[in-house]
Amino acid sequence: MSLTMKSRKLAVEGAWEFTPQVFSDNRGLFVSPYQEAAFVEATGHPLFPVAQTNHSRSRRGVVRGVHFTRTPPGIGKYVYCARGRTIDIVVDVRVGSPTFGRCDAVLLDQQDFRAMYFPVGVGHAFVSLEDDTVVCYMLSGRYSPEDELSVNPLDSELALPIPKDLEPILSDRDRIAPTLEKAAADDLLPDYATCLELERALWAR
Repeated sequence: MSLTMKSRKLAVEGAWEFTPQVFSDNRGLFVSPYQEAAFVEATGHPLFPVAQTNHSRSRRGVVRGVHFTRTPPGIGKYVYCARGRTIDIVVDVRVGSPTFGRCDAVLLDQQDFRAMYFPVGVGHAFVSLEDDTVVCYMLSGRYSPEDELSVNPLDSELALPIPKDLEPILSDRDRIAPTLEKAAADDLLPDYATCLELERALWAR
């Protein structure tokens, strides 16, 4: 069995989508959502050393995000959906980035097992389309509550692709999070050049 994986640049600078080959038979399936060789070929650098893995389960309609990490320390992410379906969204909140304010979305599900790479400093959000949707993350750093920040996912300027037939279910934290404009005015957003420096340091490790 030879593993293959397709890659695609996303509209946010440094973010990528990866689609692995899925092997199915009468027993079930086998898939490898992360493949180092394909990742390096696409991006030109290795994935960060994994410091932590996370696993979330969400009911239909749950919207998580837009979450980002204060930079420094900054955190990179590699994300896929192990069960269910989700619209996974990357938002460029890095001040000075050529794609600042832009977002892109990928359908992650248990059929194609697409994955997304989030470079250091960008925002991450997702919309659960089914009950018991499971999203799995690989992270370059440990979770630190005091460094975790949010932008409101219902910010009209971002216009995230939340289906009209869903009633968004938000945490209290996300419901009261500032808009992107307010977060920028309050100097809460990561600096693009700093994000690149931190990411290069991760690759060197």
